[in-house]
Amino acid sequence: MSKITAWDRVMLARQMERPKALDYIKYIFDDFMELHGDRCFGDDKAIIGGIARLGDTQVTVIGEQKGKNVKENMERNFGMPEPDGYRKALRLMKQAEKFKRPIITFIDTPGAYPGIGAEERGQGEAIARNIMEMSMLKVPIICVVIGEGSSGGALAIAVGDKIVMLENAIYSILSPEGFASILYKDSSKAKEAAEDMKATAKDLKDLGIIDKIIKEPEGGVQNDFEKVADSIKKYLIKNIKELEEIPEKELIKNRYEKFRSM
Repeated sequence: MSKITAWDRVMLARQMERPKALDYIKYIFDDFMELHGDRCFGDDKAIIGGIARLGDTQVTVIGEQKGKNVKENMERNFGMPEPDGYRKALRLMKQAEKFKRPIITFIDTPGAYPGIGAEERGQGEAIARNIMEMSMLKVPIICVVIGEGSSGGALAIAVGDKIVMLENAIYSILSPEGFASILYKDSSKAKEAAEDMKATAKDLKDLGIIDKIIKEPEGGVQNDFEKVADSIKKYLIKNIKELEEIPEKELIKNRYEKFRSM
């Protein structure tokens, strides 16, 4: 079998049939109740979130949601959140802190939506505020990268005590095409950029950016979704219990130092 390149993993991460955040939420958690709106502008369908049960623990779950076909992708804005989505996510995270619920996020986005309306409503501020607020939340946070994790659009819900990646997911400052356009002045060099960016799960684990890689079957998660989802569930249950044992001040200090050391 030939070696899987970084570009191969980019393509696997982008597969239309790859399971999305809602697939994991419905399988891993019980009694999920979706909550809507940012109490300011609207309800961004590119980000979903709500309350659920993980075993015996009440948790808040938030995810970036792509579609599985063109119609769904149009409805979900291809998984590219606007400021309303990030503010909805923050509202749910602050609510989780108030009621002492651990937070679990699923990251899968090509980036925050770059439209004029999003910029007018404060896209950059919304992302920056989420990063700042997440760094100080007094409850455990586990972030799972399930597909694409690109740019501030991913980081806005990815400041956690533990960061987990699926084997064929990617996590980077921007897309390989964008990287190639900026650095090489040629977007056609995306394959070369994918290697140079060190955006694969193995690269990021070696660099100490992420905490664990969840194995995938050959060809992608969709070829054995239940096995992968069970692995994620097992990891979440174990690590939520361990994180809940850590005093609040120490939890925040550890999270801060984790990101400062990257």
